[in-house]
Amino acid sequence: MWLKLFFLLLYFLVLFVLARFFEAIVWYETGIFATQLVDPVALSFKKLKTILECRGLGYSGLPEKKDVRELVEKSGDLMEGELYSALKEEEASESVSSTNFSGEMHFYELVEDTKDGIWLVQVIANDRSPLVGKIHWEKMVKKVSRFGIRTGTFNCSSDPRYCRRRGWVRSTLIMSVPQTSTSKGKVMLKEYSGRKIEVEHIFKWITAHAASRIKTIYNAEHLKEEWNKSDQYWVKIYLFANLDQPPAFFSALSIKFTGRVEFIFVNVENWDNKSYMTDIGVYNMPSYILRTPEGIYRYGNHTGEFISLQAMDSFLRSLQPEVNDLFVLSLVLVNLMAWMDLFITQGATIKRFVVLISTLGTYNSLLIISWLPVLGFLQLPYLDSFYEYSLKLLRYSNTTTLASWVRADWMFYSSHPALFLSTYLGHGLLIDYFEKKRRRNNNNDEVNANNLEWLSSLWDWYTSYLFHPIASFQNFPVESDWDEDPDLFLERLAFPDLWLHPLIPTDYIKNLPMWRFKCLGVQSEEEMSESSQDIENDSDSESTDTFSSEKEVFEDKQSIVHNSPGRASHCDTEACSCANKYCQTSPYERKGRSYGSYNANEDMEPDWLAWPADMLHCTECVVCLENFENGCLLMGLPCGHVFHQNCIVMWLAGGRHCCPVCRWPSYKKKQPYAQHQPLSNDVPS
Repeated sequence: MWLKLFFLLLYFLVLFVLARFFEAIVWYETGIFATQLVDPVALSFKKLKTILECRGLGYSGLPEKKDVRELVEKSGDLMEGELYSALKEEEASESVSSTNFSGEMHFYELVEDTKDGIWLVQVIANDRSPLVGKIHWEKMVKKVSRFGIRTGTFNCSSDPRYCRRRGWVRSTLIMSVPQTSTSKGKVMLKEYSGRKIEVEHIFKWITAHAASRIKTIYNAEHLKEEWNKSDQYWVKIYLFANLDQPPAFFSALSIKFTGRVEFIFVNVENWDNKSYMTDIGVYNMPSYILRTPEGIYRYGNHTGEFISLQAMDSFLRSLQPEVNDLFVLSLVLVNLMAWMDLFITQGATIKRFVVLISTLGTYNSLLIISWLPVLGFLQLPYLDSFYEYSLKLLRYSNTTTLASWVRADWMFYSSHPALFLSTYLGHGLLIDYFEKKRRRNNNNDEVNANNLEWLSSLWDWYTSYLFHPIASFQNFPVESDWDEDPDLFLERLAFPDLWLHPLIPTDYIKNLPMWRFKCLGVQSEEEMSESSQDIENDSDSESTDTFSSEKEVFEDKQSIVHNSPGRASHCDTEACSCANKYCQTSPYERKGRSYGSYNANEDMEPDWLAWPADMLHCTECVVCLENFENGCLLMGLPCGHVFHQNCIVMWLAGGRHCCPVCRWPSYKKKQPYAQHQPLSNDVPS
């Protein structure tokens, strides 16, 4: 998880640097920045009208370019970035979808139950033509959709009873606006009563009703009273302008941020004394002033702070976010981080997507589960101070220059989704390349695995988990403090193998202890060569190939030591695994150590110091029933029994994952044997 988070932060850093690189290219080619102001005099009449449409100001009745230019100047300063965005949006000319309501419940769910938005609905009465024609309606939909106003069509033929109850006996236009200034309040439906069925007149009617919800100040005394008043709103945004009514984007934002931000329009058109505005720090007209408990912030002086709906919406969301905004942000970040698994995971293609789906499900489930207690805590009245301090921290951090750059980059990449996706894909491919190179240097075999091999291993793991979960999830080695493992008792209940056999991975075989059998006896080179020639003449030599796998060790139960002191007090010559010298050792040193026979020369003694501490001393392999020869490769099991390496590997690879002597599972850790110290009064036999 931390690796994915690191790669995601690295990707955001790449996006930030890439945005600065694009700005440098634009500056090199044109000599301008996105924050550079544009002189409206140098713009054409068409571009000026495009700016007014994006800001939501009506220009009908203004035939002269001079009048249109003055209206642009009165609404706010124009920057290169805003001009570029407006022209790009105008050229896109994408068709905006409009909702077709199927009946009363559908209309109520979307329109009357929507508390923080504006709806424009065209009602078509029975056996009547629509009030606005198809072509004008499409223009209307495109025009109002820029300001977040949703549109729809309600045909009374689908629900005539509801139309009669509402009094819709003729085709008309219905507009829904929140009735109160509180969040999630009631909505009211307003019917268009104008005679002119034109796009500009209808839009003017919409903006007039939306602007009526904004508090308007017409004199300095009222401004002074409002400026010094403290009420429920912590954040207020003032528009000081010489306009008849605020722009449509300002009115639309006032409805969208109902209950969070208070929008106030100060009409200075007929003011004679503007000294109080100078006292509060307002020197230019128009000005967008954000007033918070921390101070005054002038909107439009930083990067990306354009006079548009999208720019101011992202600015206000960063200062006064809703819980839903934070949830959506966390959802986007978590899914971007989860998709990194597609590039970090190496191996088969199917494996990548299986891991990706698993990661997406896990991360989203954990995100939803973690948000549930957060929502519960936010309802507690004791956390009001914590909530206020959190918003204060957000306001401090999001009014910095770095935050303005981040908001500008967010608007840039959200308006260019293809660039965002291509950079994410390129970043992921680079991660995949370096991760693959790193794993190849570590000789990781899973990099070259194909789909069929991985599906086969996945099926083996699944069946092993399904039929033998104990063997699948225990790790080797894990020390156990229990004298007996209850899992072995459960396995014994399966006797006599009426259940399905588990598919146990053989990865643990590789790291089972291996060493060479050595003797301490001294022989001449001629004797050694003669003995080796005799062995070659009698039988073919055994191959001692090494077997590679991974190690898994498991905890378990049951002790195997069943040698009594009396039986170990003397040594049988035929069963002894060393010379007479070994037979004369202390009985406690030989206790539980010998369970095989050895027909070697009596002057040869095994070098027990070369054996692992947990292994039982023996000289014969019970698999092939042959004695250990000097220099042969041995392998031990967790139970302590020792065999030829080749013999026991063939035994385990055949599916018999247990010791040939005691039947202890070969993948489970066994409690180490107790080491007895010889007593002072013991006499060696």
